Amino acid sequence: MLATSMLGMPVAFAADYAPLDCAKARSPVERTICGNYALGQAEARMATLYEWTTQLVAMGQRGNIQDDQRAFIRARESCGPDLACLLGTYDRRIDQLQMVMDSIKSKGPF
Repeated sequence: MLATSMLGMPVAFAADYAPLDCAKARSPVERTICGNYALGQAEARMATLYEWTTQLVAMGQRGNIQDDQRAFIRARESCGPDLACLLGTYDRRIDQLQMVMDSIKSKGPF
């Protein structure tokens, strides 16, 4: 399936990160995220920011964002079911992605 942007141009999806599917949650981390409203919201926000940033930046920066996403996943998994650790890990990743979005926004012209 190929999506199109509002401009009618094809949109590439970030294939190396799919938002968590709670129906398939197996690990303690995934079950903790799916069982906690705040973590579920953080997962949704982070996944959305990740998709947007990887679509809006140049290839070199996209690779860096993807590398950082893999590091985020490792950090998230190392938390186990520790709620405070997971929330902090998500907060840091969301802040990183938001900084990228702020940088894009500051350069305009959108």
